[in-house]
Amino acid sequence: MRSAAPSPAPTAAVAARAAAGFDAALARLAEYVAIPAISCDPAHADDVRRLAAKVVADLSALGLENSRLLELDGALPCVAAEWTGAGPDKPTVLVYGHLDLQPVKGEPWRTDPHTLTVIDGRAYARGASDDMGGWVSHLAAIQAYMDENGALPVNLRLLIEGEEEIGSPNLERFMDAYPEAFAADLMILTDCENPSTTQPGLTVSLRGLLEVELRCAALEADGHSGLWGGMVPDVSLALMALISRLADEDGRMKVGRVDVPAAWSAAAWGVPLNAAVIHEGAHLLPDVAALPDRGRPPAEWMWRQPSLTVVATTLPTPDRKKNALRTAASATLSIRLAPGQTIDEMMEALRAVLLVDPPGGVQVSVEVGANASEGWLYTPRGPAFEAADRAYMASWGAPMLQVGVGGSIPFVALFGRRYGALPLILNGVMDPNSTAHGPNESLDLGVFARAIAANVHLYAELSALSPAALRS
Repeated sequence: MRSAAPSPAPTAAVAARAAAGFDAALARLAEYVAIPAISCDPAHADDVRRLAAKVVADLSALGLENSRLLELDGALPCVAAEWTGAGPDKPTVLVYGHLDLQPVKGEPWRTDPHTLTVIDGRAYARGASDDMGGWVSHLAAIQAYMDENGALPVNLRLLIEGEEEIGSPNLERFMDAYPEAFAADLMILTDCENPSTTQPGLTVSLRGLLEVELRCAALEADGHSGLWGGMVPDVSLALMALISRLADEDGRMKVGRVDVPAAWSAAAWGVPLNAAVIHEGAHLLPDVAALPDRGRPPAEWMWRQPSLTVVATTLPTPDRKKNALRTAASATLSIRLAPGQTIDEMMEALRAVLLVDPPGGVQVSVEVGANASEGWLYTPRGPAFEAADRAYMASWGAPMLQVGVGGSIPFVALFGRRYGALPLILNGVMDPNSTAHGPNESLDLGVFARAIAANVHLYAELSALSPAALRS
């Protein structure tokens, strides 16, 4: 007579197993960040591939099925794997992450950026929080389930991208070429931030990105500043005057501001994002203060309103110094679009301000630059998010707080467009002090531990839901 399969261990036992394996998870993270998989540098393309191959081997050893590299011409690879042993009555969960890194050259790191170094409860290394720690926290949860039960409570797919840090230029091609690798009832995207080290976040909005080329011209050739100055426009001054039209007295973008629902703004005052957090997280100098809130919650300024940064100009540099009036001057402006704001809307607003009454009568042009992507705004509802709240309450002692991200993450908008009918849970292991993309990037060890436990509980909570319930 065939014996019955053993009953799976309670979730608490799996969580305890995960907690006991924390040091092993940290060691795995250390192995991954040691490989400089910097996708923007062709010299490190082989490192991206080397790390991807290592992850494939590790996922296979973990017990996942069909662990493989997804390849396309002209692209760095994605890693894919799956586990389908839970059966058709259980939901299929896709976990997305990325293994590529930002560069570190020229940055003032206090430690070796590719050696995981623990100091005062934080692990420092490039990629520790963005995004290795995010998806490695899922590997730790998978490991705990496999060690305790030999199985997962849900069907699972992993998709680890190799080009996120260069804007995911080929991710949609991978979606088209390998649709089976993305097939799921729910998606967890692990590249976002928590509002603090004790409060988990669920990202529900992103600002878009619009690069604008602003140019003004006045002369056919450089002219002597002594002979003609005072009667001929200086294009450098004109350029600065034009840019100043876009900002208010605080230096904030005043063109294209949007109306934010009053209920959201009222709730946003409860987000743990204040002047002190901003000062520390943004590494402001001791005598430089965060911008005044002017009656709006800081979260609204950072997540729901447009912002302006001058990222490049042709203004004369010291090595090009001469007493001359220049022929033309231009600037590249990086504008963060409010969630839901379109590129066309912002360009119309910019032209209405910049092309009228040009200073000194200079010729002005305003064109869309090399980078442009619209934002993302999402309303989480349904049993998947109720399950997530229970999972995070069990591990963090608090439900997920709905937050935004001031930056632009192209893959999120792509997933939203392609799979917006599915529940999309955007979370991660970053916090305001993680310094992602900057020197001394770090991961709070307490956040990492709670993220692992949250994944254990989330898989269990989702296993109680049918695929149809998740998609309804």
